[in-house]
Amino acid sequence: RPATPLGLAVEALEDGDADRALALLRGLDPYLSACTSPPSAALRDLARRSDLHPWDPERPLEAEMLSGHVEGVFLALLVRIAGARRVLDAGTFTGYSALAMAEAVGHDGTVVTCELDEGVAAMAAAAFATSPAGARIRLEVGPALDTLGRLAAEEPFDLVFLDADKPGYLPVYRALHERRLVQPGSVIVADNTLLQGQPYGDADVDANGRAIAEFNAAVAADDRVEQVLVPLRDGVTIARVRTP
Repeated sequence: RPATPLGLAVEALEDGDADRALALLRGLDPYLSACTSPPSAALRDLARRSDLHPWDPERPLEAEMLSGHVEGVFLALLVRIAGARRVLDAGTFTGYSALAMAEAVGHDGTVVTCELDEGVAAMAAAAFATSPAGARIRLEVGPALDTLGRLAAEEPFDLVFLDADKPGYLPVYRALHERRLVQPGSVIVADNTLLQGQPYGDADVDANGRAIAEFNAAVAADDRVEQVLVPLRDGVTIARVRTP
């Protein structure tokens, strides 16, 4: 018998009880938000400005790409629980995840955040300037793999968050290991690893869905890490580099 809200919603649909299924599904995200610690004023303002920004429909950028309240608190708690002092944010967008983790990393910590698009990088930089935690953030603009090449000369990261272009996940994941940017005990977090159900559902699968499915399979088969895929928002994978 199902024991989760999603499983119970599926059961209700199979039984023809659409009203119960809708109640279970519609109420889930608002309840998660209500039961999660509130964001800082700087994060609330960043989210509001991202939502109100006039995004160009001809470009693959939209407000829904923001990590948002619940995932932002989730990332901040992971940083605190891991005691992370060096954090890599691969995929800045307007800066919500980077700022959320910078608020948690401590006064002696650093968040290096990478963004390919100069326009959203400028939006992120403006948001960082409004918060004391912004001083802990180093914004790198350019292709992620190029940035990782430069970062290889620095110390490894305690926590890495992947949230950039989906075909880039697996190359970045491999580069983290090959260039020793992670070490035993490092935590790698990847966003959108359920990608609207494409990796496992029977819907049409696009290039992003195929890339995420390949990434998920590679991480699951990688004995260098232990991992779990959590059904938070669009799916979040947490992997910890094993101690030899």
